[in-house]
Amino acid sequence: FLARSSLSRLLHSLKMSRVAFVAGAALLLGASCFVLPGSTPSSAPEVQVSTGRSAGAAAPEAESTTAAFSPLALGAALGLLAAVVGSRPALAADLENGEAIFNGNCTACHAGGNNSIVAEKKLKKEALVQYGKYDVQAIITQVTNGNGAMPAFGEKLGPDDIEDVANYVYSKADKW
Repeated sequence: FLARSSLSRLLHSLKMSRVAFVAGAALLLGASCFVLPGSTPSSAPEVQVSTGRSAGAAAPEAESTTAAFSPLALGAALGLLAAVVGSRPALAADLENGEAIFNGNCTACHAGGNNSIVAEKKLKKEALVQYGKYDVQAIITQVTNGNGAMPAFGEKLGPDDIEDVANYVYSKADKW
């Protein structure tokens, strides 16, 4: 079970890295489209676009356009790229938050993965496997709805906090 969990975390991390890379590339592509026609700074080189007719051909009037890259657009793109690349990837679970939620709401009965109310229903891996709860979704359901002597926390905690504490319990189950 632990290897599958580690593999799924690795795959999720790789997926998030790919998303960040694609977002950064899209930002740079978008920034490259910020060309301001007709407003050339005096130090920027001008780009002439002509119609492609030969010099001998009579052209009523040569069509040309002047364009310059905007430094403001480049700054905005680099700022957005830094925000995307520098931010922590959005992980499915925040184990630090899960630990804080656990310590504030669960340790009265489940300190150290034990159970002070029903001794055999511990949060240790062996007991979770025995009772069909060694699965993050099963733990989420248990925390949300309660069962037996355990109260429901679905109205007290938000879904993200419940998911975080469930992932924390799952990650600690074989370490308690």
